[in-house]
Amino acid sequence: MGQGLWRVARNQQLQHQGYSGQGYLTREHGRRIATNNVSSTSHRKQAQGGIDIYHLLKARKSKEQEGFINLEMLPPELSFTILSYLNATDLCLASCVWQDLANDELLWQGLCKSTWGHCSIYNKNPPLGFSFRKLYMQLDEGSLTFNANPDEGVNYFMSKGILDDSPKEIAKFIFCTRTLNWKKLRIYLDERRDVLDDLVTLHNFRNQFLPNALREFFRHIHAPEERGEYLETLITKFSHRFCACNPDLMRELGLSPDAVYVLCYSLILLSIDLTSPHVKNKMSKREFIRNTRRAAQNISEDFVGHLYDNIYLIGHVAA
Repeated sequence: MGQGLWRVARNQQLQHQGYSGQGYLTREHGRRIATNNVSSTSHRKQAQGGIDIYHLLKARKSKEQEGFINLEMLPPELSFTILSYLNATDLCLASCVWQDLANDELLWQGLCKSTWGHCSIYNKNPPLGFSFRKLYMQLDEGSLTFNANPDEGVNYFMSKGILDDSPKEIAKFIFCTRTLNWKKLRIYLDERRDVLDDLVTLHNFRNQFLPNALREFFRHIHAPEERGEYLETLITKFSHRFCACNPDLMRELGLSPDAVYVLCYSLILLSIDLTSPHVKNKMSKREFIRNTRRAAQNISEDFVGHLYDNIYLIGHVAA
C-alpha cells in the first residue's frame, strides 16, 4: 500500500517536471526542431551575407574533375581577352590547343606593336599573304641580328620591308623599341650621326627639370663610359633640344644652349663625385655653386642649389 502510493506520487512528480517518457520525447523533439531552425537560420544568413562555402567547394571540385576551361566555349571577346595576356611563346603553345583563337591576327598585331612600337610596314598596305605572326618572328630575328651586328640588323629589317631606308624611320624604330642592346646601339649611333639627330628630336623635354630631362635622355641614348668627342656631341644636342622645348623658361632664367651645356657637364661631374666610392672628399653644395657660377655667371645661385639637391637625393644623371 505504501509502495503503491509512493509510485503514484513519484510519477506525478516526474510528469510535473517533464521527465516522463512521453514528456522526454516531446522535449527531445522540440530541441531537435530548435537546433534545425538555428542551423537553417545560420545557412540563410551565410547565403545572404557572403559565398556559400559548401557550394564553392562543390563547384571547385567539379571544375577539377572537368579540367581546363575550353576557351572555344566562351564568347570570342572573352577568349581573345584571356589570350592577349600571353607572350609569344605561350601563345604558340596555346595555338596547339585552340588553333583558330591563338592564331588570330589581332593578338599577334598587339604583340608586335607592344614590343616594337614603330615600323614602317605598319603604315603601309599589307602585301598579299601578310601575317602579323610571321612579322613577329621577323622582328624578333632582326632584333637578335642587330644585337650581334647593328648594321646587319638594320639591313635585315630593310630587306624584309619592315623599315624604310630613312634616318627618320630608323630613329623612330629605335625610339619605340626596348629589345635592342644598348652597347651595340651606342656604337651604331656614334657611326650614324644622321640617325642620332632625328632620334634627339623625338624627345620632348617641355616643363621638365634639367637633371630629370638629362636622365630621360640618357635612358634612350646611353652615354659613353669615357669622356670624349661623342659625349660632348650628346650634351650639345641635348642642350639645343632642351632649349627648343622650353623657350619661355630659357628667357626667364636667361639661359642659352651654351649655358645649359655647362650645367649638364657639371651635373655629370657632380654625379660621378657623389656616387663614386673612390672619391673620399665629396663636393659640397657650396663648392658646386661656386664652381658652376664661375663657368656660367648668369645662372642664379638658387637654381644651381636645386640642381645639387636633385643629384644628391635622386642620384646619377647618366647611370
